Amino acid sequence: MKGLLFITQQTEEYSHKSSAALALKHGCRQIQLRNKEEKDSLKAEITARWIKLYCDYYNADLYINDDVELCQIIGAKGVHLGKDDMSPIKARSILGKDFVIGGTANTLDDILRLYDSGVDYIGLGPFRFTSTKENLSPVLGIKGYESIINMCIERDINTPIIAVGGITLKDIEKILKVGISGVAMSSAILNANNHKREMAKIIKIIYGDEKIDDSWIPV
Repeated sequence: MKGLLFITQQTEEYSHKSSAALALKHGCRQIQLRNKEEKDSLKAEITARWIKLYCDYYNADLYINDDVELCQIIGAKGVHLGKDDMSPIKARSILGKDFVIGGTANTLDDILRLYDSGVDYIGLGPFRFTSTKENLSPVLGIKGYESIINMCIERDINTPIIAVGGITLKDIEKILKVGISGVAMSSAILNANNHKREMAKIIKIIYGDEKIDDSWIPV
């Protein structure tokens, strides 16, 4: 995984479905459904299936947070596992090689554990404080990312690492410069005054001059 990953939110203004739809409409092609609100498994599955339809329409990838079974049931691209969730090794035994498995890290030790578990990508954070997640790990900042990335390079660890946690437009360029593969964003996109303009700026910084399909960008 690399590039931009949008993490859905449930707020007073947005549902998980509408937040995903907004990100997809304005160009994001990787969505993570982080649905902590719907405890009923049937309702959670319905929400996931709706968002999977949105992603299919935009030819985008959907990742499910925490729930390996739901990921498999709806045929998502993959699953993202937190520190207290199912182990990546067990998830791989259930999902097989055709699903992407990611994991959360805050330290080099976390990364080494995930690397040994064979994850496909690592979400490293938080970059700064974010109100969207409870039980927040210590904030890393640019210096924390730079230190951890350098130690990964020394150990020849090349698993893609995505920066997570309170990231805004102005942070992206300096985050990518330390060797991060991409960024996960949510509130910065949803709270923007002009979603189309904000997303266009984000995409330009992240993808630069890469040849990407821009036919989806609203005119």
